[in-house]
Amino acid sequence: MNSKKQSVAVITGGNSGIGRSIAEAFVHQGSQVVIVGRNQETLAATSEALGSDTVWYQGDVSKSSEVATFVEKIVQKFPKIDVLINAAGFMHTITTTMPLSEAENLWDEVLNVNLKGSFLTSVAIAPYLARPGGRIINISSIGSFTGGSRAGGLAYASSKAGVNGLTYALARELSSQGITVNAIAPGFIQNTGFTGAWPEQIVQDIVKQIPVGRAGETSDIADTVLFLSSPKASFITGEILNVNGGWLFGR
Repeated sequence: MNSKKQSVAVITGGNSGIGRSIAEAFVHQGSQVVIVGRNQETLAATSEALGSDTVWYQGDVSKSSEVATFVEKIVQKFPKIDVLINAAGFMHTITTTMPLSEAENLWDEVLNVNLKGSFLTSVAIAPYLARPGGRIINISSIGSFTGGSRAGGLAYASSKAGVNGLTYALARELSSQGITVNAIAPGFIQNTGFTGAWPEQIVQDIVKQIPVGRAGETSDIADTVLFLSSPKASFITGEILNVNGGWLFGR
């Protein structure tokens, strides 16, 4: 990013969970933040809470027409973008015991947002990224390597493994243009839409497996995003960075 001007960061899924924490981190460092999501109410509330350097646009990242519309609106206001963070994502529980038609419908919903959404948004915004210095940062998951910590992660783990492959392919194409592309694979991050309702016993059982001895916080991911978006990370591209307290490493 160009430190001589106010950088512009676009964050999909920036109205909740990890995405919102990332948005807060960029605001605190003085960036102009654009958050995108499907829920107009939470988008407006998040933007108001974060202050005047935050604007929001409603859109479903799984639909190319809506991606094209919100990207057009963004670049009308901010012709050059410094950072894109693809954080929009969710999980449906899918197992092999489900009826095939139900499993297929849930699979499509997850893959369309988590993987296709990252693809569509990246392709739509890439022409407007700073050259040199632009960044794309995808939010993957530890589940892309493990398949999840329990049954039910068929679609989620597959979508995040796809995000890893997308990261590699984008890095191969864009790095020569001065745009780095990386992904972050969080481990257990507490108090998010994924984990906030998990029973305390499950949380404690997971924490016992984490070498650093604590659950992750959304700020752990946000701080990593800030590093990867900074000039200090200009020689890092095509990397899947594990941020999981040592729960899984060596990948």
